[in-house]
Amino acid sequence: MLRPLTSAEAYLQEADELLEKGDIGQASEKYYKAVEEAIKSLSRRSNLSVLKRLRYGRWSSELLFDAVYELGVNEIKEIWYIAWELHIDGFHEMKLTEERLRLVKDKIKKIIDYL
Repeated sequence: MLRPLTSAEAYLQEADELLEKGDIGQASEKYYKAVEEAIKSLSRRSNLSVLKRLRYGRWSSELLFDAVYELGVNEIKEIWYIAWELHIDGFHEMKLTEERLRLVKDKIKKIIDYL
């Protein structure tokens, strides 16, 4: 029996589908959301001190950056910065190219290795 997808895996799957349809903005945001959900999950699993600063269960960008640094894994930091690029340049600014997105999507997917 197959296990259910984690939220990060579900976002990655959706991102791949959006990318294949040519929707760079939405695909970028879904790749970002996959990494964001993975960081939250890793933070809970590792019982990071950043969890004490959550207000009403809400994560700010600052808390996500702090969690990434508290995790202390260089590859996770690299993945996070790529995801942040996708969030800003791909979703908010709509200036990320499909070529760049295709270049980094496999690196983004490595976040699953840490779950």
